[in-house]
Amino acid sequence: MDDMLKDFVVEAMDLAVNVEEHLLALERDPNNKETLNAVFRSFHTIKGGAGFMNLPALVAACHLTENLFDALRTGAAPVTPIAIEAALQASGFVADQLTDLSNGARPEQLASMPDSLERILVNAIEGKGDAPPKAAPVTAPAPAPVAAAPAAAAPAAAASTSAPGADGLDWEAMFVAVTPAGTYTPAEKPAVAVAAAAPEPAAAPVAAAAHAPAAAKPAAADAGADRREEKVQEFRAASAPAKEDSIRVDAVKLDALLEVAGESVQAANQAAVLLERLLQFKFEGPAATLMATLTETLERASRYSAELQRATLATRMQPVGRLFQKFPRLVRELAKDLGKDVELTIEGAETEVDRVVVDSLYDPLVHMLRNALDHGVESPEDRLAAGKPSKAFISLKAWQEANSVMIVLQDDGKGMDPNALRRKAVQKGLINENGAPSDEEAYQLVFLPGFSTKEVASSVSGRGVGMDVVKTAVEKNRGAIHIDSSLGHGTKFAIRLPIELSIVPTMLVSTSGAALALPMAVVQRVVELPDNFMNVGGAPVLKDQGRPLPVRSLASSLGYEACSEKVGIVIAAPQPYILAVEAVDGTADLVIKPMTAISVDGITGTARSAEGELVLVVGLSFLMDGCRSTLKVAA
Repeated sequence: MDDMLKDFVVEAMDLAVNVEEHLLALERDPNNKETLNAVFRSFHTIKGGAGFMNLPALVAACHLTENLFDALRTGAAPVTPIAIEAALQASGFVADQLTDLSNGARPEQLASMPDSLERILVNAIEGKGDAPPKAAPVTAPAPAPVAAAPAAAAPAAAASTSAPGADGLDWEAMFVAVTPAGTYTPAEKPAVAVAAAAPEPAAAPVAAAAHAPAAAKPAAADAGADRREEKVQEFRAASAPAKEDSIRVDAVKLDALLEVAGESVQAANQAAVLLERLLQFKFEGPAATLMATLTETLERASRYSAELQRATLATRMQPVGRLFQKFPRLVRELAKDLGKDVELTIEGAETEVDRVVVDSLYDPLVHMLRNALDHGVESPEDRLAAGKPSKAFISLKAWQEANSVMIVLQDDGKGMDPNALRRKAVQKGLINENGAPSDEEAYQLVFLPGFSTKEVASSVSGRGVGMDVVKTAVEKNRGAIHIDSSLGHGTKFAIRLPIELSIVPTMLVSTSGAALALPMAVVQRVVELPDNFMNVGGAPVLKDQGRPLPVRSLASSLGYEACSEKVGIVIAAPQPYILAVEAVDGTADLVIKPMTAISVDGITGTARSAEGELVLVVGLSFLMDGCRSTLKVAA
């Protein structure tokens, strides 16, 4: 794909996603003129670029949809469900074409516009609800394709009449208004073009269409002139080039820049440690002066390295709204297919997170939404029978919490029955009879590969290949997922992720001779451990701020040799506990390298400390699960 086509595809995809969001908003508020104009402008812009790139199917679909929204915003056609459905289908076709281009298809390989799409768009333009005759004409006025290809559009404009059309609009004047000076010379207009008292038969479109007395023509001409001026201003605003305040950079280059920035910070930290050791010696004369200069230089280098790191991180941060805005239509279409009435609410779309996290969370969230709609939310009849409103609600929220981002998906459906989950897992041979004793562990069963509570697989779910993908994707991004459910009231999935993946704030600890790092996202505070503990059910327990918390050894959880662990770290997990370690060595922002050659339970990556020592990073999900590995399938 050449650079011009690539830029068009990226920009058009952003517009297409925004169009779907506007259409769903328009379905709730059909009289919102601002939304109608926004959709019109988006299709108009995509059409102009598509014409310049010689993409006839895209031009045709956008042209008809543009006609539809011109009719809707002028009141020539009503905003009906079929109009919204037609626009959504057109938006979907545009998105499919852009996706094909993004995946490497050549323009000539793209599919043509389906006849069914053309029919439903023509129906909507004419305000009909039924299928039209095959050759139904498009009656709405068609704006000249001027957005991105003035040179190509000029012949078409020149061929059009220079007089106002039946709609009272002077299309040539609007074309001239948005065309760069010197690129098009309008033809001379005949004297009868504006408002003649006695037009000749050849110049009769306005008079013949109006069938009005001559005395009424000046007022009509004034109204037409005002409307033309309004349209000219609108087209000029829509077609004006946007100010270039951003550039597109290859994500691979950003990743490489971030890695270099992280390594520079690490090198600066190591240099600071070495300098601190050097300053323990006594320097005199010129050597003392050199050491003072070296100290100042290293401090400056360290400061600039940290600034570089922060600036580079900022380039990778993106709002999760870029991800969330794709879901309202998914929920709408799927709820319609399942015969359910569901409303999706979104909060915290402005919350920023690492670009890699945003890109990798789409599939997991799609699986979760599909499960919520199919398994969690009841039909309207069942909800009414249970004393609930017929309309179900699903909420998708995001917010920043300390050094993490929380993403919560919650429904008000029937909830999960832990006993039913255990029975189904035993029946499928995924656990033994004594597996998953607590409700929290029972909820985790849904993440096992092959687990499903459905007897018969449908097109939506039931094959047991969805939720394990969710767990895998979250843990791959060094995150954790927790389920909370109440039978009859709904289910909540809470995902905790690091704000950024490469550089993580950690607490450095040591135990059994190993240097380890714990993500600060789950560290609450450090406490001193006594020699003897209370025992509850054979397990050690320590009171912290008046609440009894279980004490778990980090060494034994990771399979290390037993050692004297006198320091406890309170872990902020769904079920809080105290993690016993040998010593706490401080805190550090570490550049995390993922472990690819080997896999170790509980360890998510490696890093280098300021002293240059290898540090193993304990996984966030492992800590959130209470230092227990993921449930294993029964042998």
